[in-house]
Amino acid sequence: MMAFSLVLAFMVLVMASAWAYQRAVGNGAWADVFWTYGTGVVCAAVALVPFNGQATSRWREWVMAALMAIWALRLGGYVIARVRGSAEDVRYAILRGRWGAAFQRRMFALLIVQAPATAFLSVSVLLAAHCPSPRPRSVDLIGLAVMAVAVIGESLADRQMRAFKSNPANEGNVCDKGLWGWSRHPNYFFEWLLWMGLPIIAVQPLRTLTWLSLAAPLVMFVLLRWVTGVPALEAAMLRTKGEAYRRYQRRVSAFIPRPPWWRVPHPAARMQP
Repeated sequence: MMAFSLVLAFMVLVMASAWAYQRAVGNGAWADVFWTYGTGVVCAAVALVPFNGQATSRWREWVMAALMAIWALRLGGYVIARVRGSAEDVRYAILRGRWGAAFQRRMFALLIVQAPATAFLSVSVLLAAHCPSPRPRSVDLIGLAVMAVAVIGESLADRQMRAFKSNPANEGNVCDKGLWGWSRHPNYFFEWLLWMGLPIIAVQPLRTLTWLSLAAPLVMFVLLRWVTGVPALEAAMLRTKGEAYRRYQRRVSAFIPRPPWWRVPHPAARMQP
């Protein structure tokens, strides 16, 4: 409980600073940079701190801390490059236009709510890092494999999107190649999958407490699928791509990757006569 409270307090300061900075520079996307690095720092720290005097394996703590640092450095570096290299992210640009004079007030609320989200993520990191097993178990290897696949998949999705955008011939088109032909948001899916590795590593069948490690994938799924991820970006894409994106929605899964031949009609398509 103490660790949760400290993480929450730290992230409130981080996200309040993020709000002040994005307001000063006029680019809301900088908030993503603050959240990523803030979450990486605090989760790495949580992995290394003592937990209720419980005997644990230092190698496990350092592995989890390193994974959190690698995650933050990779994602944070990608986000910084994107923020510096273009105008304001379309998600925030649309919110700025939609909220008008209330943008900064509502933006503050949107950012501050991400502080408790990180606090819940840290619970999963804490439990995974402080599993008392002295040796690697099969579930540890499975969890680490899941996280490795997630990092590789997200990196590949980002690389494919960069390559698509760098080709002038694709101007105005929708990227549906590679992983983007399996999921409309493969980067978000693999981001969620990375956090799914934590409860696998944390699992101890005889300890009820380890069920709390499901907090990370649950929080990330809600945020990415229903709050700050898919809905905002889909609205932006519909505004800029129009009918081309609607056809893409009808062909490709929103989140969980599915083969191109697996057609799942978009709800909007089922409403059409």
